[in-house]
Amino acid sequence: MSALTLELRAADCRRCDLCATRQRVVFASGALTAPLALVGEAPGATEDAGGEPFIGRSGRLLFALLADTTGLSRDDCYVTNVVKCRPPSNRTPRRKEIDSCAAWLDEQLAAMDAQVLVALGNVAVRRLLDVRAPLGQVRGSSYRAHGLTIVPTFHPAAALRGGPSVTAMLRSDLSLAGSLLATAR
Repeated sequence: MSALTLELRAADCRRCDLCATRQRVVFASGALTAPLALVGEAPGATEDAGGEPFIGRSGRLLFALLADTTGLSRDDCYVTNVVKCRPPSNRTPRRKEIDSCAAWLDEQLAAMDAQVLVALGNVAVRRLLDVRAPLGQVRGSSYRAHGLTIVPTFHPAAALRGGPSVTAMLRSDLSLAGSLLATAR
């Protein structure tokens, strides 16, 4: 199935209450054939207005770190979120919202050709790895799930709030993803 077909099917989604407050469904950017996938939590205000994931401050930091550590750009990635609609006030998505979007993410995972996926933040890590451990305990390593090598790390918004130490861990995890990708090619 093509990325466009998936996105068009999701455009009118009404599976949860987020449909009442969103401006648009923010499905993904990039090609399903990209070697690296990035999965975050949910769109923020900038993404809801612009229609693409990670185009705000968090995205600028993420892609600057990615370019610095791996040489990859946004064009080399398939970028999406666990939840496709912005939760009000950028709150953490609720379990019902995550479950309502699960089929969309599952279809994306099945359709993508990525060798490595970076799970950004607690919501993505818990959804993709089915773990309850704190993110600090699972980051820094890679795991196999959904037929992919998954690298869990902090969401770039946490790095913006948490300062240099969180940014350094995000940088390290992105470097790990780049190394794994180089090995997989």
